[in-house]
Amino acid sequence: MKILGKLYWTEKAKHRIKNILPQTLFGRALLIIVTPLILMQAISTFVFFDRHWDTMTRRLAHTLAGDIAFIVDSLTPLPQQLHLNQIFLKADDILHIRLTYSPEEILVKKKHFPQWDRVRKSLRDALKERVRRPFSIDTIKKDRRIKIKVQLPQGLLNVNVHEKRLYSSTPYIFLMWMIGSSLVLFAIAIIFMRNQIRPIRRLAIAARSFGMGRGSSEIKPSGAKEVRQATQAFRQMRERISRQLAQRTEMLAGVSHDLRTPLTRMKLQIEMLERTPETRELQDDIQEMERMIDGYLTFARGEGSESLSKINLTSLIEEIISTERRDGSSINFVNKSKTKKSVTLRPQAIKRAITNLIINSKKYAETVRVELEYNLEHAVITIDDNGPGITPEHRDDVFKAFFRLDPSRNTDTGGTGLGLTIAKDIVQSHGGDLLLSEASLGGLRATITLPL
Repeated sequence: MKILGKLYWTEKAKHRIKNILPQTLFGRALLIIVTPLILMQAISTFVFFDRHWDTMTRRLAHTLAGDIAFIVDSLTPLPQQLHLNQIFLKADDILHIRLTYSPEEILVKKKHFPQWDRVRKSLRDALKERVRRPFSIDTIKKDRRIKIKVQLPQGLLNVNVHEKRLYSSTPYIFLMWMIGSSLVLFAIAIIFMRNQIRPIRRLAIAARSFGMGRGSSEIKPSGAKEVRQATQAFRQMRERISRQLAQRTEMLAGVSHDLRTPLTRMKLQIEMLERTPETRELQDDIQEMERMIDGYLTFARGEGSESLSKINLTSLIEEIISTERRDGSSINFVNKSKTKKSVTLRPQAIKRAITNLIINSKKYAETVRVELEYNLEHAVITIDDNGPGITPEHRDDVFKAFFRLDPSRNTDTGGTGLGLTIAKDIVQSHGGDLLLSEASLGGLRATITLPL
């Protein structure tokens, strides 16, 4: 149990880390570049503030404490007023320290300053070591000056000094240079990574467009050596596939002509014969052969020659349903989308796929329902019926060419076994998918998903 619990929490932690990490290549590459930069800056800052800045602060604090100790020593014992004024003037002129003396005044201790104030802590330690008299430090700075009070035997010495005696500008310069250099390096990294990612993004767009059957514009190899190799490989693959499709189409056109020629001669010869039950049976056989040839050629040829265009799926589905209702079939259409969106498709190909699915439902069901809805990335067409449906173990098999649930191959109980195969081939050629499941009406549900 402990091992299972540990594995569970390990997998959960991995899942959380994956959710936190950027999902795009640009974000991950930028993270790889920026993370060491941030760590280096953090370590540099820690070393600087822990070593240089702390040492500099102690030195400045000891220097100021030494000046105050010298002044206190000069005022002990307290000189005459004239000599006292001269000391105050020289301290202001040479040491930049303003002094005042309050006779008979006693030092009042104030609350301690925060422990995190390292500058005042250094000054307090330095005054304890150098002055060796009771003192207080005013933590409230006015006009960027610090007030220090030192208790003398006969009064109170007030020291007013500018904060620059305790603070060095080096940390601020260091921080500005560190932040500025980080921003410059970060901007350079962003520009560089965008230039490296752009060819990959173009390649992905071209591959997706070609996979959806929309073709793709000419893509020029650019970027890093590996990206150029991948782009060149994609171009060669696209050319080979396009060439094979063109050769197949030309071959099928010739096969279609060769097969129809003898059938046409047979039809003419039968027309010249006397009308008998035997000749009618021959005519029926020839018509069945023509339908089979048409089905086979349609499956093999596909709809690749048809050009893409933007169509309104709502209007297309309404047109198909209107045609299929002519024989009195019960077909309902539910449009769940509030807005009409145009989708780039091959209209006749999609029309054939949807028609095949509706015809298949009409053969085995009394009621057919067609639904259309859109999400952020796809148009979803659902065709439900109340027929017997298809068992789960056969739902993948029905998409295989020439597969029929009825093994007798009787065309009265089914077609050539290519209707669903052609429908799925058309949908997948558009970058979508066709799935079968159980319908809410109790029969079969066919779901077409098409990318927008």
